[in-house]
Amino acid sequence: MHELSIAMSIVEMAEEESGQRGGARVSAVHLKLGALAGVVKAALLSSYEMACEGTVLQGSRLVIEELPVVAHCPKCLEPRTLDSPQWFICPECKSPISEIVQGRELQVFALELQE
Repeated sequence: MHELSIAMSIVEMAEEESGQRGGARVSAVHLKLGALAGVVKAALLSSYEMACEGTVLQGSRLVIEELPVVAHCPKCLEPRTLDSPQWFICPECKSPISEIVQGRELQVFALELQE
């Protein structure tokens, strides 16, 4: 279950950042999770709780923003949100798509801190 190692890395990074902010308490970690990231949301949420036990992040929340797969259609010349992460076909013109614009993210983009 690689979600536990990901959660432990998130906790470590958040602890380091809160330490740089004078030991501010982290109340929430905000994460962008793309559909192609290869991470199971429920497993990550569960792993995050385990990774937080006994740390300064214990009791904090992991807020996950799920991102769909967006690809650039070479025929329409527009970014398109794909109907399924398994089918790389433009939902408008049905052309094959290979250029992924969004959907691979696994990024902490914000921390909620309390002084």
